Amino acid sequence: QVQLVESGGGLVQAGGSLRLSCAASGRTISSHTMGWFRQTQGQERYLVAAISWSDSTYYAPSVKGRSTISRDNAKNTVYLQMNNLKPEDTAVYYCASTTKTALAISDYNYWGQGTQVTVSS
Repeated sequence: QVQLVESGGGLVQAGGSLRLSCAASGRTISSHTMGWFRQTQGQERYLVAAISWSDSTYYAPSVKGRSTISRDNAKNTVYLQMNNLKPEDTAVYYCASTTKTALAISDYNYWGQGTQVTVSS
């Protein structure tokens, strides 16, 4: 199985930046699609960015143009760089992995514990 640990969350002013990290243990992430999800209070968790083993990427409209997902296979780590943060970006961010290429949340088999991102106005 794959174990995922997120880090890099915190409090940031609107317009600022954060880089979230997801360190994987067990299987290497090179054979997986890695995704970042976020969940706000009272809302469903949804995919905001994903990266495949071939480094093709997906971004949700809510973060497209402001975020970049990347992976470092040598470090077995995936990142989410978030720029120009807005208060509506406030959420718990989760890292997840799947061997599938589909983007549905049900396709992701392994999840981290989440890291809180809070953006103040």
